[in-house]
Amino acid sequence: MSGPLDDTKRSTVARHAGLPTPSALSTFLKLAGVALAVLVASSIAVATFIAVDVLNRVGDGAVALEGDADVAPPSLGAYPDDEAFSILVVGTDECGEISTQLLGERCEDTDEGTRNDVNLLVHVSAAPRSVTVVSFPRDLMVEVPECTREDGSTASAMSKAPLNSVFDHGGISCIAQTVTLLSDIPIGFAAKISFDGVIEITEAIGGVEVCVAGDGISDRQAGIDLPPGRHTITGADALAFIRTRHGVGDESDLARISNQQQYMSRLAKKILSAETLTDPAKALRLANTVADNIVPSESLSNPLTIGQLALALRGVPFSDFVFVQYPNLDDPDNPGIKVVPDYDAAEPLWAALIAGEPITLSGDVATNNSVELATPTDPAQPVESAAPETAAPETAAPEVRATLPPEISGQSVDQDTCSVGNQAD
Repeated sequence: MSGPLDDTKRSTVARHAGLPTPSALSTFLKLAGVALAVLVASSIAVATFIAVDVLNRVGDGAVALEGDADVAPPSLGAYPDDEAFSILVVGTDECGEISTQLLGERCEDTDEGTRNDVNLLVHVSAAPRSVTVVSFPRDLMVEVPECTREDGSTASAMSKAPLNSVFDHGGISCIAQTVTLLSDIPIGFAAKISFDGVIEITEAIGGVEVCVAGDGISDRQAGIDLPPGRHTITGADALAFIRTRHGVGDESDLARISNQQQYMSRLAKKILSAETLTDPAKALRLANTVADNIVPSESLSNPLTIGQLALALRGVPFSDFVFVQYPNLDDPDNPGIKVVPDYDAAEPLWAALIAGEPITLSGDVATNNSVELATPTDPAQPVESAAPETAAPETAAPEVRATLPPEISGQSVDQDTCSVGNQAD
């Protein structure tokens, strides 16, 4: 990811004479508001706040998304209520200094290039806001359009290729175009994170509590051994938890996605909690960590844009913050190894997102026996949200919701789930 920083290129508040000293309240409001961006900008979720040193780093290495037109600089305030937006979050298998020490030979074997093993489409509807995070299997065989690489060269179109090969083939912009071809949803923002980023971001927020059911998760290849129960995982353990394949469910990549969704759901809830938003020291650590560990698209490198996207998430109920797995079928050309899109099952999902309708899940919380509900959601309990909501007008129209078919598994942030572990060899 990003290399050592040149201190001569940084500026500090002290170099800007004549600026008024911000009040404690205004500083807190900026910090709290922009910290919400963690759910929008990262696979796991990223945040930053307006501090000059951080802002000078967050755009380092930013990449252009092909087809983006020049836009006017964003203004202060929330993202326009009448506009939806989507962010592509890509997790690569790139190793840094920390992960190389942990994974050894795994990081030294680079013959296959860099793979985009985690691919998330984060879609935020126009107001009233809802958030849907779509996870695409790494082994999903997809059509890839012709793309322009960062160096200006052309990446050829492919009629059928594994999704996790597209980054090495054409870069982040090519992944975005591939997902848009599949979903018909334009992607305006993107961010990439590697192994070290997962480790350091989890450390910055003090770890994430996960739940383990079944026989416990034991996977020698991933380097994890967790007995049944609840555990707060940090750093290397967090990376091992989201990497484990043989330690959950039926040991498939599809089972791993549901396991990752439990982690991401709990990560999102913690970052949106008062525990994080009212702790300036924790938010500062997170902001600096994010600046050092993500590569944003050029459209996401402007701090005002990040602040706008963060403010757009105020008041989103946790029940309307949903993680789903893209529906798929066994690939007839590679049965048991690769999967292909289930276009019919996916159509209601894309239609709901394009229409701006919040979704209701009718399928299981997991696929391939990997996750189960810890405690059923009690409809009598009040609905949590990312921030206090304003009262709805008495004349508000009845809410229109889209119920997804049972072929689409997933979970909402307000659901308490546990990963079903097994004892792998």
